[in-house]
Amino acid sequence: MIQKFIELGEGYSDLYELIELGNRMPERIHQAVAFYSEKNNKPVCSLALIMKPALKDKFQPIYICREGIPNPHEIPNQRFTMFQEMVENSGLSLKEFTIKPSVTFPETALYYQYLTGILRTNKMLPPLS
Repeated sequence: MIQKFIELGEGYSDLYELIELGNRMPERIHQAVAFYSEKNNKPVCSLALIMKPALKDKFQPIYICREGIPNPHEIPNQRFTMFQEMVENSGLSLKEFTIKPSVTFPETALYYQYLTGILRTNKMLPPLS
């Protein structure tokens, strides 16, 4: 199975697209994740939906809005609340991780490999087959 991050943006208006994906396909959501980090001395959050593969497909998308939302534990905000409500309406709970920021990595691809490792270690992604 191929698992790939699909970045929708940094969580400004594109977060509404992520929420809409979850609202329209709640049965396809495998996990909902919040990644917390500090970028440029600001507490930020990345929100992601790990989707179930479509039918017998061997592709599992992970839609993400990267580091554009304030960390809600430090700065409450409506965008995070809307995402959390969508997750709860889908019958799921939000999984939360504190991680290194993407600026720590010389390439975005390496950052996504790091996140993949975290998700696999926590059994949120199936192993490669």
